[in-house]
Amino acid sequence: MDKAEAPKILERFTDGYNEAYRKLDPRAIDRVESGPLAEIGHADMRTQGALTPGGNPRYPSLVLDDARFTVPKQAGWPKFFLADTRSNRDRNRWLVVFLREGPKDPWRAGYLSIVGPGRVPAFATDEDGYAEAVPVAKGKDTGLAEDPEAVSGAYTDYLRTGGGGAFAPGPRTSGLREEREKLRRTPTFWTEFIDVPERAPDFPSPALRTEDGGALVFFTAHHRERRTMAKGLRPAVTDPRTRTLVTGELKTSVTYTRVSESAVRVPPAATGGKAGAKAGGKPAGGASKSDAENDGKIVFLNRIESVTAVKGE
Repeated sequence: MDKAEAPKILERFTDGYNEAYRKLDPRAIDRVESGPLAEIGHADMRTQGALTPGGNPRYPSLVLDDARFTVPKQAGWPKFFLADTRSNRDRNRWLVVFLREGPKDPWRAGYLSIVGPGRVPAFATDEDGYAEAVPVAKGKDTGLAEDPEAVSGAYTDYLRTGGGGAFAPGPRTSGLREEREKLRRTPTFWTEFIDVPERAPDFPSPALRTEDGGALVFFTAHHRERRTMAKGLRPAVTDPRTRTLVTGELKTSVTYTRVSESAVRVPPAATGGKAGAKAGGKPAGGASKSDAENDGKIVFLNRIESVTAVKGE
């Protein structure tokens, strides 16, 4: 794509986003969002529409400025690029990944990640300033500790078993498993967790090569949490927003369906590959001391999880 297109695509997205949240119109979401971001947007339309019938004309406009665009050279379809922006919502950087499936399809935002200042990695670029997209074709050597399309499966396996050792400890990995363990058996209910990995074409995992030979990878996963009540108790959904998503009757159990979208730094493979660097090499730009200590592990920069459905039984 021509780099000059990028600011117009970002403006179209913010205009469509603001229209959707003012009118609470899922059709407006579909025009500018796809993948996990659209899934979250649709759930938002349902919850806010139930609580604010007729729309929300006073919705404060989202403004994304100070944009820095990272555009990879790509032959064929699909294509993607990254907008690293400043938001009027907070002091963080908002990373928006735009995806386009084919020449007749519009650019739509598929991922949004919120990253602290100084945490956005430095990307590898050529003499013309274009970035490098990590290849996703089967059989191609990515030079990474984990191929982008395999990250979602590795993460859901980790949540299920705690094994593998691919991920650095933290709130989205070891911390999340600890939180779940507290809910598995309680005096009033017990909980089952099911984690489902996702991949292209519906949920692609775009990846950009970083200066250290690793990559910034975006990926999607779905999560189901079923709570079954002790005998004589009925499940309750107390949050007003979540309650608008309930279907079925809350008798003995409740199942929450969630979608998560994540941005992770995947290190280069320990030896060989296109990266040509060892996992113990120099950290990428934007890496913190804790990242360096976790060298060789996949590090989460951001993870957004949202409830998209609730079913009572």
